[in-house]
Amino acid sequence: MPVPILKQGTYLIASVQSALTDADTERLQDDLMKQVSKYRAHGIIVDVTAIDVMDSFAARSLRTIAHMTQLRGAETVIVGLQPEVAFAMVQLGLTFEDMHTALDLEEGLAWLDRKASGRRQRDGRDSGR
Repeated sequence: MPVPILKQGTYLIASVQSALTDADTERLQDDLMKQVSKYRAHGIIVDVTAIDVMDSFAARSLRTIAHMTQLRGAETVIVGLQPEVAFAMVQLGLTFEDMHTALDLEEGLAWLDRKASGRRQRDGRDSGR
């Protein structure tokens, strides 16, 4: 089942509704990359609140999404990791140490806003304004 991706300003929000098959995960990667380019997105939120089990392929794929979109200029935040999913991931040695996670959608949006604000300030200083 395809993951719906909503556009909110310069952000994309992918809301995973159920456990993803490997094919669904690959499709999500492709869809996000296309939409990052199409909408020139600066931030992506992948909401996994509805997921109660995450296998190693899905975890690696989320990390891949974050790395791919970062190369395209968009920050990625994974939100809504359930406590039991986080616990299982740690037990399996699967971590998101090189990417940002947030408790929920609101916190993820706030983090992206802070990143965008910092980027605007840096760009303003760098251009001599």
